[in-house]
Amino acid sequence: MSAMKNLLLGLSILFALSITPAAQAQMNYDSFQKVSSFSELQYPFAMKEQALSENVRIAYADEGKGSTTLLFVHGLGSYAPAWKKQVEALSSTYRCIAVDLPGYGKSSKYAHPESMTFFADKLAELADSLGIDEVVMVGHSMGGQISMVTALRHPDLVQKLVLVAPAGIETFTEGEKEWFRRAITPKGVLLTPLQAIETNLATNFYHMPDEAWFMVRDRYAITGAGDEFHWYCTAITRSVQGMVNEPVYRDLPSIKQPTLVVMGASDRLIPNRYLNGGSPRSIAEEAAQLIPDARAVVVKKAGHFVMFEQAEKVNEEIRTFLGGGMAN
Repeated sequence: MSAMKNLLLGLSILFALSITPAAQAQMNYDSFQKVSSFSELQYPFAMKEQALSENVRIAYADEGKGSTTLLFVHGLGSYAPAWKKQVEALSSTYRCIAVDLPGYGKSSKYAHPESMTFFADKLAELADSLGIDEVVMVGHSMGGQISMVTALRHPDLVQKLVLVAPAGIETFTEGEKEWFRRAITPKGVLLTPLQAIETNLATNFYHMPDEAWFMVRDRYAITGAGDEFHWYCTAITRSVQGMVNEPVYRDLPSIKQPTLVVMGASDRLIPNRYLNGGSPRSIAEEAAQLIPDARAVVVKKAGHFVMFEQAEKVNEEIRTFLGGGMAN
């Protein structure tokens, strides 16, 4: 049981290992303010909203133009601004759509299933409602798992895949899956203290840049959003259940789309060090071997949020993968 308790330290974005004193010193908690609604959060790009079936509303940014549409899907507990640096750089060449998944950010919040299949089908429905026939799915962490499920369920929609530190490519025993289901509760997420929020996010980086601290402020701000925040906590819990209930490891050979797998060399969250061991490089290369048409890239001096921490390198790799040559 003690080993299972220790596993809590390594669970995805929700739990952390350490934070440097220098990083702690940057935070002025007294300046933090709460919001009464997620809609009050300040995003780096304008957001639109699309009504879908089952009373789902998806908030999304739609920037740039081009014959190729990139659909950016965030990870567990995150939101569309996590893709800030990709949308800024790539919208000069491509149409960039960055979504808040149902239950997250400015999208609708209620008793969504939050399964990987549910998310995948809603993203396909969003694309259809916007008149988009093909997309390149760009998914981070849980968003990578959702992107793979979308590619498998809607192969005509997904042209290519960019998987950034993707979840879902590890295997867990049934007992370990059950532990994940029971360990993460809405109440536990709800009661996460401010310093733990800061520590959790810092664990996602090799060295957290100053410009990423808005994620900590926003995470604190939404604790004032009443029922919306409660549903957000529920969404995280159900998303964890969805991730362990719908792994894609065995389905990797069935992914036919050309795929780019990007991992940070210092990712401390994937692979799970307590259960599976290994290294970010090993899991990226294994995924690339199992997917028939795939290539793995491991970025130095980058953690789980590799696309934010080493944005220029990741954007260059995406451009090259899509046939746009080297980034400027």
